[in-house]
Amino acid sequence: MAPQLPYRVMRDIFERFRAHEPEPKGELEHTNAFTLLVAVLLSAQATDKGVNRATRALFEQVSTPQEMLELGEERLIEHIRTIGLYRNKAKNVMKLCCILVEEYGGEVPNSRAALQGLPGVGRKTANVVLNMWWGMPAQAVDTHIFRLANRTGIAPGKDVVAVERAIEDNVPADFARHAHHWMILHGRYICVARKPKCAVCLIEDLCPKEGVE
Repeated sequence: MAPQLPYRVMRDIFERFRAHEPEPKGELEHTNAFTLLVAVLLSAQATDKGVNRATRALFEQVSTPQEMLELGEERLIEHIRTIGLYRNKAKNVMKLCCILVEEYGGEVPNSRAALQGLPGVGRKTANVVLNMWWGMPAQAVDTHIFRLANRTGIAPGKDVVAVERAIEDNVPADFARHAHHWMILHGRYICVARKPKCAVCLIEDLCPKEGVE
């Protein structure tokens, strides 16, 4: 775990991220808050590309909780069978839809607590939805961000909650909204787990390369 970077270095890093990609986007395909929520739930222990392949046809048929309930669990399974843990995820999606229809008028709530009260929705999923759909500066920490945060010193922490708090505390406020996407994309494609691509890294000269051989 690298030590926390100084504020000036943090600004330099995120200024470079912003210059390279001013409006970073998540890679999960969706049409509204509901389909985003479903896609993020399905993406646990699966790749975004795999989820997109499975949901393209599904989201052409379904765009609301009520339509998902009308589709039914077995037909949902037919769409998502290629995704890991698909049976359990299908059950959670159907339970989630029942709650959205009965308690929220078919709308997806925009608070972390309400989202985390839905079946299959943890803190990371809630933060992704809050960030991607409502533009809130919520920081969803996955394996890519956890690795990058600790390797670079952007937001060191022993667990995902500690890293999330370190991002919130240390990333300059004007970069907070997009910090999640800049970090996840950098961790996914450049600062990879094995043999990170330091030769093409935007922040190579600012990175302590903690744990990189």
